[in-house]
Amino acid sequence: MTKITFIDAKGEARAVDAEVGATVMETALRNAIPGIEAECGGACACATCHVYVADDWTEKVGQPSQMEEDMLDFAFEVRPNSRLACQIKVSEELDGLVVTTPAKQG
Repeated sequence: MTKITFIDAKGEARAVDAEVGATVMETALRNAIPGIEAECGGACACATCHVYVADDWTEKVGQPSQMEEDMLDFAFEVRPNSRLACQIKVSEELDGLVVTTPAKQG
């Protein structure tokens, strides 16, 4: 299992186990992480699983696709490290990943 730490907008951290092959969004839902709404169920059709990837993880996570960038236009407070959690696949290389949820979702 891969560990992912979710930090909420208040700074409270919660580390959970993530299944390789799942998405960060699916992991958040399975673990009842507050701040991840995932209204479209992971279809990259909304911006309600918006997260900020910790700076030291952005390269490992990779760049968003054009479709993801288009959906991020609907998110609040987008930053250079913004991603949709539904588009980040969990792999062994992401063990220790840290993401922060914004104060509100799109």
